[in-house]
Amino acid sequence: MTAAAPLRILIVDDEPLAIERLQILCARIDGLLLVGTAQEGAAALRLVDALQPDLLLLDIAMPGMNGIDVARALETRPARPAVIFVTAFDSYALTAFDVAAVDYLMKPVASDRLDRAIARVRTASLTAPSDPTTPPDPWVREFWVPHRAEIVRILAAEIDLIEAERDYMRLHVGKSSYLVHQTISTLEQKLDPGQFIRLHRSTIARRDFIAAFRYDENGAWLAQLQDGRLVRIGRSYLTEARRVAGR
Repeated sequence: MTAAAPLRILIVDDEPLAIERLQILCARIDGLLLVGTAQEGAAALRLVDALQPDLLLLDIAMPGMNGIDVARALETRPARPAVIFVTAFDSYALTAFDVAAVDYLMKPVASDRLDRAIARVRTASLTAPSDPTTPPDPWVREFWVPHRAEIVRILAAEIDLIEAERDYMRLHVGKSSYLVHQTISTLEQKLDPGQFIRLHRSTIARRDFIAAFRYDENGAWLAQLQDGRLVRIGRSYLTEARRVAGR
């Protein structure tokens, strides 16, 4: 696909009315070419082979092979099309970034929201590495987080602090915060250790958001963050904190 070529789109949804709505929305966006539609996952994979689309607008909750299954099957293809999930459920957002979805749209899809998602696909196609042998990035670089009536994209590099709250993790991004349903150990394994450090059993911080390390009056180590907050460092994580501090 080149920058000047139309973006070849395949719509996959088990609801005919949902397909019709996406067809109407796509018709209003310049540079799109609808090459086909499918109403279930297995048919979608056959059409991907036959039609070679650049992008799938892919429902998730479908009978038989669901949208997540389709996206995982596409990961084995040498020329994998981009995927934008279009769903009525926010509960799949965490799984979506595991299969490298470009975006995650909630039904009913707003026209401007689809415009932004399509723009992201075009940008990704222009910045993709030209060498197909380049190994995939092992670390998560973005999160899709349910927030109010939409799914918000958060770059990992923008997260200042992560704190555990029972079965959820709170991602602090500037003055805003978002909850994701995931354990802190699972989240830690997905984050670049060169960018993040575990400070406590319930806390992860971005390394460059730490302003200083110091003792409190009881001799415990604390991390002072750029916004002035103090985070106690657990004993199990003190060695790495000291290494970062050059001690």
